[in-house]
Amino acid sequence: MKQLYGFPDSLYKIPTKYCGGCGHGVIHRLIASLIDELEMREKTVFVNPVGCSIWADLYFDVDTVQPPHGRTPAAATGVKRILTDHLVICYQGDGDMAAIGTAEMIHAANRGEKFTTIFVNNAIYGMTGGQMAPTTLLGQKATTAPEGRDADKAGMGYPIRVSELLATLDGTRYAARGSVHNAAHVRKTRQYIKKAFEAQLSGQGFTMVEILSPCPTNWSMDSLESIDWLEKNMIPVFPLGEIKNTLGGAS
Repeated sequence: MKQLYGFPDSLYKIPTKYCGGCGHGVIHRLIASLIDELEMREKTVFVNPVGCSIWADLYFDVDTVQPPHGRTPAAATGVKRILTDHLVICYQGDGDMAAIGTAEMIHAANRGEKFTTIFVNNAIYGMTGGQMAPTTLLGQKATTAPEGRDADKAGMGYPIRVSELLATLDGTRYAARGSVHNAAHVRKTRQYIKKAFEAQLSGQGFTMVEILSPCPTNWSMDSLESIDWLEKNMIPVFPLGEIKNTLGGAS
């Protein structure tokens, strides 16, 4: 009988460091299951920087590189240009990708670098103490915005829609936004990631999947509250779906 479900070979069977209710574990499993499905475990390089993503190399049984904070796309560019037949995955949070790493991210996408970015958006700085991130919602509280983000106060500005920003660049071939707050969206997000990986392996340009993920600890909520909050508050600001798809044959 064909096995339809099992623990991915590309993940180590060890306890996780992530907080209860965090979406990183679900996202890890999606990525690992696709690495297995595509038979790329021996030819995958995971590029994971500072932030909660730094722990990914503890869990993935693939080659990994840990670049300095924000320099993930620069490191991935070098890896992919040398190992052109490998699946190169940038695994970044909103602080790393949309703050200190903005320049690297935009220019890698604009050049059409042929790797895939998995962008985990939980609208907060997770590892370093719950500070306001570039994706923090208006009115959302953070340790550096205890009264909530106010666009007109202290230069806080507005939340950045990273996928829409990158979709304006010609080098971006695919940009989608999914979520892991319920089973239906987990399945849909897996489809987006698979499409991005297959596009990379067929030699196409920059591909990215943004994933909305709960952070109960830094949102000061329990797990169920965080799922409800994500659905009611994050999705209206960060709509789900394919934002850009210009994929075709291999280039």
